[in-house]
Amino acid sequence: MEFGFAENLSRYNSALFSSARSVSDIACRRNPILSMPALHIGHIPLANRLFVAPMAGVTDRPFRQLCKALGAGYAVSEMVTSRKDLWNSLKTSRRANHEGEPGPISVQIAGTEASMMAEAAIYNIERGAQIIDINMGCPAKKVCNKWAGSALMQNEPLAVEIAQAVVEAARPYNVPVTLKMRTGWCDTHKNAVVLARQFEDVGIQMLTVHGRTREQGYKGFAEYDTVAAVKQAVKVPVVANGDISSPEKARDVLAYTGADAIMVGRAAQGRPWIFREIAHFLATGEHLAPPLVAELRRLLLEHLQDHYSLYGEGVGVRSARKHIAWYLRALPGGEEFRKHINTIEDCAVQWQAVADYLDALGQQMERIPAATAAAEPGSELDEPAEMAA
Repeated sequence: MEFGFAENLSRYNSALFSSARSVSDIACRRNPILSMPALHIGHIPLANRLFVAPMAGVTDRPFRQLCKALGAGYAVSEMVTSRKDLWNSLKTSRRANHEGEPGPISVQIAGTEASMMAEAAIYNIERGAQIIDINMGCPAKKVCNKWAGSALMQNEPLAVEIAQAVVEAARPYNVPVTLKMRTGWCDTHKNAVVLARQFEDVGIQMLTVHGRTREQGYKGFAEYDTVAAVKQAVKVPVVANGDISSPEKARDVLAYTGADAIMVGRAAQGRPWIFREIAHFLATGEHLAPPLVAELRRLLLEHLQDHYSLYGEGVGVRSARKHIAWYLRALPGGEEFRKHINTIEDCAVQWQAVADYLDALGQQMERIPAATAAAEPGSELDEPAEMAA
């Protein structure tokens, strides 16, 4: 008989508590991350085991820097194409912008041909990438229709050929290569375990598994049995990804899968402090208080300034709208304010409007409501235009 995540976790916890000798013993067993040595990707040490997922249109340099400042130990860039003809485009140059970003610098590349992916790895390494991540997890149709992203999981020989080519291209630079994938293409074709072994054999040094198939997209729920099976099948670090939206969920997924780290995607949209919340909860079993309104004001306004600097006036004011909406969606008057923000076409006016809104909110409350701090991403704003995690 098969059990779902909740049922299996309940069985796991029952066995855990029956064998543990003390509260501290239980805490360490429930959160093995607490007693683990520093995690490395190849020779590169990481600050901690809480990662930011690559999300196109979201995890640009300003957002990655913010998440790292608020407790994330590692962040992967937005997906960069392997197509040479697009490398000099403004979009790609922005995605490859790591100016002032604390390391390690990890760049995710996507494509369908081994030789092109190898060239893309070298191109990004020569521009500062310290880790190369291969995208075999993106379910977006615009990516999969070109047989990139998670579509590669349908063609195992090609997927392995690409992984090997990128590893060999990066080896002379002493740059480790990682890979992000899904559990499989569909429920009847879950081949993550088979591929994980082959990826490890050709030199991939860390694997991230999102607990859904390509067919699911972001619907339904992530499952973690496959993540646990991948962890059992390989010796390289394995990262669990998918639906990790609270400190409790992070604890439970780590305990259930035995993963070496967790990767948070959509839950960090408008809530980049989730990483410090998770870290505090894993260390103490207690919740941090929600952010002060004054802190939210500082974080959001600084984020907007960095965002405008990267994108410029026209693109900056429009692309900032989704970030503002994510931050404020569950705050008093947040929905009406979002509609107002969508009418503003000037960065300075937009920034001042946000400042004024938060100044007024600060007169009403000291901290943002706890329900807001733990809110799930809303359906309307849940998935970035191109890719989520």
